[in-house]
Amino acid sequence: RSCGFCVSQRRRLAPFWAKMGTWFRSEPMRYVSLIIHEDASHAVASALGRTGAIQFTDLNPDTTPFQKRFVSYIKRCDELERKLRFFAAQVQEMGLKPQSAGSIDQFLRSPVFGPGQKDTAKSGSHLLETLENELDGHERQLSEMSTMSKRLTTEYNEKLEYQEVLVKCRSLFRDEGPNILSGQESKAGGDFGRDEGLQVGLSLGDTKLVGGERSQPLLNAFDFQGADDMKIQFVAGILAQSEKGRFERMLFRATRGNCYVRCEDVDTPMVDPKTGVSEHKLVFIVFYKSENVGSKIQKICEAFSANTYDVPDMDHVDDITALMEDNFSELNDARVVLKHNHNMRYTMCNRLAQHLEEWTWIILKEKSTYHTLNMFKDDVRGCLRGEGWVVASQYDEAVAVANQAGSPFGSASVAVQEVYGVQSSPPTYFKTNKFTDAYQEFVNTYGVPRYREINPALFTAVTFPFLFGIMYGDIGHGLCLFLAGCFLLVRESAHEGQKLGELMAGLHAGRYMIFMMGAFAIYAGLIYNDCFSLGLDLFGSKWEWSDDPEEGEEAQLIDDCKIGDADCVYPFGTDPAWHVAENELEFFNSLKMKLSVILGVIQMTFGIVLRTMNAVHNKEWIDVNLECIPMFIFDLSFFGYMCILIFMKWGINWDQRMLEASCVCDPDLTNCFAGGDPSRGTCDPETDTAADLCTKDFGGEGDGCQPPNIIATLIGIVLSPGTVDEPMYGGQGAVQTVLIVMMFLSVPVLLLGKPLMLRHKHQSTVLLGREGSDSGLAMLDD
Repeated sequence: RSCGFCVSQRRRLAPFWAKMGTWFRSEPMRYVSLIIHEDASHAVASALGRTGAIQFTDLNPDTTPFQKRFVSYIKRCDELERKLRFFAAQVQEMGLKPQSAGSIDQFLRSPVFGPGQKDTAKSGSHLLETLENELDGHERQLSEMSTMSKRLTTEYNEKLEYQEVLVKCRSLFRDEGPNILSGQESKAGGDFGRDEGLQVGLSLGDTKLVGGERSQPLLNAFDFQGADDMKIQFVAGILAQSEKGRFERMLFRATRGNCYVRCEDVDTPMVDPKTGVSEHKLVFIVFYKSENVGSKIQKICEAFSANTYDVPDMDHVDDITALMEDNFSELNDARVVLKHNHNMRYTMCNRLAQHLEEWTWIILKEKSTYHTLNMFKDDVRGCLRGEGWVVASQYDEAVAVANQAGSPFGSASVAVQEVYGVQSSPPTYFKTNKFTDAYQEFVNTYGVPRYREINPALFTAVTFPFLFGIMYGDIGHGLCLFLAGCFLLVRESAHEGQKLGELMAGLHAGRYMIFMMGAFAIYAGLIYNDCFSLGLDLFGSKWEWSDDPEEGEEAQLIDDCKIGDADCVYPFGTDPAWHVAENELEFFNSLKMKLSVILGVIQMTFGIVLRTMNAVHNKEWIDVNLECIPMFIFDLSFFGYMCILIFMKWGINWDQRMLEASCVCDPDLTNCFAGGDPSRGTCDPETDTAADLCTKDFGGEGDGCQPPNIIATLIGIVLSPGTVDEPMYGGQGAVQTVLIVMMFLSVPVLLLGKPLMLRHKHQSTVLLGREGSDSGLAMLDD
């Protein structure tokens, strides 16, 4: 009955171990050769790609990409991708988001891309032709509307600026025009640039005070008879408010003060017609008389990207009003046309957004298919030959899919045959699920295991969260991380298949890793008894101080406990009393440092174990004897021995040993006994040392009764072999001498053993080849 029960349990557990085995080592692969009729090549390659079970080998490695057979199809796909990028930019400009096409698996399983759809508008070259015709029409329409929109927007913004210039200029000419012509400031109306104007040169005929100094006008334009022959001219335009100060200073310096400037801010931000940037602007008017000054002002306006506009003369205010009315009417017409254009673009972009992601996936799929077909060789007339690695467990499925895809093109359109004795190394393939995928990707960032090697991701799924918890080690912070992982797991179905941002997609992919990291961080925090850097007295501390403790006072065990008693040990984790002790930092640093060293050595040793298992599996006996075994010797003789010393130091009752090596006297100092034991005889505390009183007789300064410094012991192993200052056991010096000799002897074996052995094998092979050729020539001579 027990045997029958075991057999039933084995059968029940067999599927589980089979699944674990697929992640312990990569999947076995089989090398196959396919001969496909040229007409069926696209359908077969596409169908095999959907299975994800085959990796083709490039049979044309010496051919440049431009000489490949299907390079023209790839160029067509590139052109379609360019059009889709243009569509995506237009859709984003309209504030729309592309509609999701579902998951990749649903897309690949859709009937549109099923095998055997010969001469349909959705397969092979017909698919590219259909997409090209459809996308060409959309691109042409959208390009025309986009170009029209840009032109209309530029014209509208120019007219809007022109309207502001006309309004400000009419206000100035009405209120201050006569006074400007008479050379005086306006006193009656309008505040156009009163505080902002820069008046120089043209305005006055008398000497005046400017900035506390007396100045003389450069030109008295109105004091001579020919004043009417020198008509005042002006330049009007619009400029960014941030450039106002620099603009006025440049005008003053370039014209030497022979100009008159007025500025007024525009209330609302305006879009620049040239740059398309919305910013606060101002309207400026610069008055001048000389043509040379006018040309300088025009160049300065161009340098500051100021937009200048033609405005009628000051004495034709009515013309300005009429021009304003005409421009306002054109503004309304442009606004209507622009709105209509925007609506048409929005409608078209909305229609494109519904299919944009699907079209992108279709083109990527087609491009990948033609890249795969470029790996095939056309050395068979009317057929293409391809070779590649197939997952052994999916070999039958791949053959069935290939035959089904090629069946519409003839019963003999596809031939699949397995090839043996291939020299190339097979690819590595692991089957993962939603839990193991994050750990596999994490390991792959450091390096992909070779074919049939032990997969480190299997062990990383436990060791990485555990080591993270050892490092994090806080109940509060770990709980936050744990709750974040729980939230991601609860929202798993909602996030699955959705289009997430880059950050959220990464968190969703590593949801199980985050959950386990939080759980291990809570566990390590309980071991450290650390919650937001505070100790928790969950089970009652075993240490106590007096009611009014003084600085430096030592804590005492409660209930007359003694160190080492089971009832005097904190039930779980670290006693909270350590968090308020003065030597807290020393205690926790010592504990965490030793734990880190031990865990690091264990992980390093486990890595060597995996290396040895891989070498044995691949029957690489040179690696086993000349690499793995010396690695073990080097690792265990130094680092492993260090961990043994740490555990020994933790396990020894040093209070008892130190008491044994102490001279204990009575309160009246009359009688002193070794270790406080009268049977061991009396001692002198001034002359007897710890080595004299210790009964261990291990040697060194303390004779084995004083706790050693592990770091000093390790340094002494290398610098002074055979000598131990503070031994923990008898014969420690001899043991350490043997270990250090073994460690140093393993180094040259590690560095030179395998290269010399490979060199010897190579020379033996060459020598055998020469002997064989010589014997063959001798036979020919005979």
